[in-house]
Amino acid sequence: MRLRTLVLRYATFAVIATLANLATQRIVLQYGNSGLYFAGAIGAGTAVGLVIKYLLDKRWIFHDFETGLRNHGRKFSRYTAMGLITTAIFWGIETAFWLIWQTDLMRELGAVIGLSIGYVLKYQLDRRFVFSTCSKGDSIFKLYRGRVR
Repeated sequence: MRLRTLVLRYATFAVIATLANLATQRIVLQYGNSGLYFAGAIGAGTAVGLVIKYLLDKRWIFHDFETGLRNHGRKFSRYTAMGLITTAIFWGIETAFWLIWQTDLMRELGAVIGLSIGYVLKYQLDRRFVFSTCSKGDSIFKLYRGRVR
């Protein structure tokens, strides 16, 4: 896959997952804005975004066509574990923006910034630890004759 295609797909999938995440948060926050609702919104949004991003990445980024509950379970568990690191970044930045400005716009800006940083790191972690047998060492940072290694 060409580097340009990889970056475009990955960014598009990140945007799709981010929009699904934020839409889910908005739905939850319609019911209240206390700390409990805020925590629920972040958790629900993260879960929705995680599943969507896993399915898109598995097929279209890492070209993983393995099927079966065992394979999905193992890979999704690893994918989720790698996501714990990046989720901490995302939650930390989103929460900081909320605590500082206490507006939905700034909370969502913090979420977008946190998710952007997290997705760059997550690609590298997933390539190395989750889909290592499928990606054949693809890296958005290594280019060889116009193709990703």
